[in-house]
Amino acid sequence: MEEVNNNFVAIKGHISGAPTESDFEIKTEKVSLLARDGEVIVQNLYVSVDPYQLNRMKNHSSSHAAINFAVPITPGHAIDTYGAGRVLASGRPDFVKDELVVGLLSWGEYTVVEQGRLLNKLDPMGLPLSHHVGALGFSGLAAYGGFFEVCKPKKGESVFVSSASGSVGSLVGQYAKLFGCHVVGCAGTQEKVDLLKKKLGFDDAFNYKDETNLNSALKRYFPKGIDIYFDNVGGEMLEAAVANMNKFGRVAVCGAISEYTGGGRKANLEMLHVVYNRITIQGFLAADYLKCYADFISITAQHIHTGKMKALCDISHGVESVPRAFIGIFRGDNIGKRLCRLQMSERLDQTLYMV
Repeated sequence: MEEVNNNFVAIKGHISGAPTESDFEIKTEKVSLLARDGEVIVQNLYVSVDPYQLNRMKNHSSSHAAINFAVPITPGHAIDTYGAGRVLASGRPDFVKDELVVGLLSWGEYTVVEQGRLLNKLDPMGLPLSHHVGALGFSGLAAYGGFFEVCKPKKGESVFVSSASGSVGSLVGQYAKLFGCHVVGCAGTQEKVDLLKKKLGFDDAFNYKDETNLNSALKRYFPKGIDIYFDNVGGEMLEAAVANMNKFGRVAVCGAISEYTGGGRKANLEMLHVVYNRITIQGFLAADYLKCYADFISITAQHIHTGKMKALCDISHGVESVPRAFIGIFRGDNIGKRLCRLQMSERLDQTLYMV
């Protein structure tokens, strides 16, 4: 029976606080290339590296019982994530050898995808595989659904995006500009600020690390107030944004990365301001907007093809790079969607791997 060695990332134990490389290990297991009934053996090509995974690595998190994608990770076991790959063997009639697929894979070189686990055939549409894990994956769906379905924008409104050079924020800002809004983003370096304004078309941007008072900073950038705040950060940034919201303003809470490691102060909102200005604050998950998936893919792919949108990818190479890539997100190292590129197959058209 033909087998391959599968190198994969695991946590040694539950993580408390900021992750370090010592929290992770690379393990090896044998994977049979003879698929049993209902299984699909996938060679992983690109896998997503996302900050929300840290909450799954904790001993306890309120997110664990919310949705299947947030269930806790067992130390020593493979860590599931969204990714793109190639079918090596199939025990299902709807998948055949060498087909490209996207779905719930793992931080490893191979995944045995069992019946019932998310897996779909992939039409690359002339775009790099990396885009299908980033801008056309769950990060893109979160941006699209969060902005259009949660924020319900109107043309000409003022939009503030935090972590605006990240995987979700960079897309939200571009959707907002294409829709006809005035968009300001914040990021953690001057390089990222310049990218937002010069490459992604934001009307303005600022480095939040240079600001001693976020409330005052937002008053400068939004003298007429904020209509929509797309929150990827939580904490003090959420406080400041809500304090500067206009009447009937909307806040879409996509993430709270400042609070994931336990080092940041949690938001302390002025609730009278929320009440009297009739502000809507709504958390959401990308999975809430699967009903929008077809429109999201069609519209976003067209914008990328025409150059109206840029899909930013920050790619590490090899399974051994995953822990460092993951840890770097919490230091703000990434620009755009952080991915890991795993082994490439010489049998596939190399133009699919443009990044």
